[in-house]
Amino acid sequence: MSYQIHPWKVVETSLNKEHMRLSESLTSTGNGYMGMRGNFEEDYSGDTHLGTYIGGVWFPDKTRVGWWKNGYPQYFGKAINCVRMNGIHVEINDQPLDLATADVVDFYRELDMQTGVFLRRFTVWTPEGKVTVEAERFVSLAQKELLAISYSVTPENDAKVVLRPYLDANVKNLDSNYDETFWEMLQEEGTEDAVALLTRTKPNPFDAPRFTVAAAMSCWADGLEMLDRKLEEGYVEKTYGGMVPAGEKVTLEKYVLVFTDRDWEDNLIITMALKAASRAREVGYADLRKEHADTWKQRWDSCDVTVKGDDAAQQGIRFNLFQLLSTYSGDDARLNIGPKGFTGEKYGGATYWDTEAYCLSVYMAVAGQDVARQLLMYRYLQLDGAYFNAGQQGLKGALYPMVTFTGIECHNEWEITFEEIHRNGAIAHAIFNYTTYTGDESYIRNEGLDVLCGIARFYTDRAHFSSRKGQYMIHGVTGPNEYENNVNNNWYTNRIAAWSIGYFCDWAEKVDEQRREKLGVTAEEIAHMRDVVARMYYPTDEELGIFVQHDTFLDKELMTVDQLPKDQRPINQKWSWDHILRSCFIKQADVLQGLYFLNHLYSIDEIKRNFDFYEPMTVHESSLSPCVHSILAAQLGYHEKAVEMYQRTARLDLDNINNDTEDGLHITSMAGSWLAMAHGFAGMRTVDGLSLNPFLPDAWQGYGFQFNYRGRVLRLEVSKEEATVELLSGDALEMTLCGETVTLTDKITHRF
Repeated sequence: MSYQIHPWKVVETSLNKEHMRLSESLTSTGNGYMGMRGNFEEDYSGDTHLGTYIGGVWFPDKTRVGWWKNGYPQYFGKAINCVRMNGIHVEINDQPLDLATADVVDFYRELDMQTGVFLRRFTVWTPEGKVTVEAERFVSLAQKELLAISYSVTPENDAKVVLRPYLDANVKNLDSNYDETFWEMLQEEGTEDAVALLTRTKPNPFDAPRFTVAAAMSCWADGLEMLDRKLEEGYVEKTYGGMVPAGEKVTLEKYVLVFTDRDWEDNLIITMALKAASRAREVGYADLRKEHADTWKQRWDSCDVTVKGDDAAQQGIRFNLFQLLSTYSGDDARLNIGPKGFTGEKYGGATYWDTEAYCLSVYMAVAGQDVARQLLMYRYLQLDGAYFNAGQQGLKGALYPMVTFTGIECHNEWEITFEEIHRNGAIAHAIFNYTTYTGDESYIRNEGLDVLCGIARFYTDRAHFSSRKGQYMIHGVTGPNEYENNVNNNWYTNRIAAWSIGYFCDWAEKVDEQRREKLGVTAEEIAHMRDVVARMYYPTDEELGIFVQHDTFLDKELMTVDQLPKDQRPINQKWSWDHILRSCFIKQADVLQGLYFLNHLYSIDEIKRNFDFYEPMTVHESSLSPCVHSILAAQLGYHEKAVEMYQRTARLDLDNINNDTEDGLHITSMAGSWLAMAHGFAGMRTVDGLSLNPFLPDAWQGYGFQFNYRGRVLRLEVSKEEATVELLSGDALEMTLCGETVTLTDKITHRF
């Protein structure tokens, strides 16, 4: 591939038509409110995945299965492609410009992560000579509804140039069934300065919400005249054109403003969009770009991670942070972090357990306590839906969905949707993580206790008592390792269930009687929950000294990944599903997920025995896998393995390691690179106050990052000789550095 290593940029220096979708994924941009893939402005007739998405806008697609089972979700929730905003039809001497067929002399595509600006430059041969185009755009971080584009054309010889910027709501998803569309066209409107269209998602039979979207466009052209305007159903366009002298540059600036009825009354939004588009034109591209870039600078100033001596590692972690910050801002508690963010449609849904398991820790450290609390509030606001999900299975309590937009489950694979119940534990652990990290007990005493109560009641009811064993068990589950389904007593599921129940009981006994009465919790219920915790069954093997992944795991033919022929990898693309289910190979951390979450409860020897047993059987075919292994490897002193796993998580998309980045980026797993750096290399632990125990990878010259902690901003710098922690703002802090308790008032250095 033609991507360059650069500490701040993703750079492509030639047009690779065979990997267009991959390039579009890697140059995606967003601002937490909306975003888009790195599609061309001009028409492209080759293979491409056009994608523009708005946070919280989705459609319920009827669940299609061969055999309907009671309890199935009625629909599969899909992130849907919205109005195409960036399009510009380009004609040079009456010939459409299409890079799929044009004679491209040179090509350059760049995503500048420091400023959040996407840039392309290319030159094409035409019968009348060469023409050079420069296109730049950004989805504004300073004004969330704004997309701004600057598009310039410079002909080598005199040329007739026509540019027709447009908005088009006649779009569909790449995965649409039978080319179905999701939008009704309501209105097209024009003023002296701008044109706009109004669309609404089509009716659905599931009582799921519908969304109305207004998009307006204003333009300014230097060197071209406005010739025409077109308003058709779901489509608006302006035409600019003229004869351009040889060597002169003409520029079109396009401003698109998008408003939805998620935030405003639907009868107001088209007028609001038209006015905002006109205002953007008055402000101008240069000032709007500066405002956007300045906002990115402020964001980077508070969260940048530096790596010295390894530009690939530096690029990887900045790319991941850039995409995470482009996906979620914390401004809206109704939004969350979708697995593809604004970069693709695969998986559907807006929320998985990935948010709590991986992303919360990162946002808490780099964006602050208030943003992290918004992620917790998202689950509280959807608690009614979780109770509904449990009720659909005939169970008490709350079952948070595997995939959702509203709190109602909308994933249609049974073995995932209703067997992968460990996800409840990730939500409970996120409350624990937030509380211990921030020291803020206000959430857990109020909204959080309601969430924990629902989770504890679900797990208590889902467990059954084995009279033969005299212990509680949980049968018929899928653990984090999705290469096994419908197993009994998955160790991690049993462990996180019991821990979640116990954590609720602890806090239920800390609050006053009035609070318990509000929850309807009695002493008898607490006593029963405590009994479930005390007598939960965990499969173990004393001879091996390990926690057994599930009851029959050790009965499989056990072998390590290095015994697999290379032509059999990845197994999810080479083997039948039957073959995978019968094998011992592990998709992602399972037992080790529990030892990461509940790290403070287990000894180094216990972690080591289990890591040494399970990691060699792990194929890491989930993007969520490498970071957990990197963190635990670092804790065990397996530094080479820790770095190997860090590189995999940091550059998963940039290097297309799983060969699926063309579908969109792995947004939630991107948190893993920061976790591997902070929890792994830096040894950060926060259960009992702040502790740092860093090491430096052999190939690096140093690394550093700053983070928020309990109203303070700290920075850690690590070199071959020393580790330094600096208090940038906030009160003095007692912490542990390399095993020594210290009081940080300004700066403390530990020499290795």
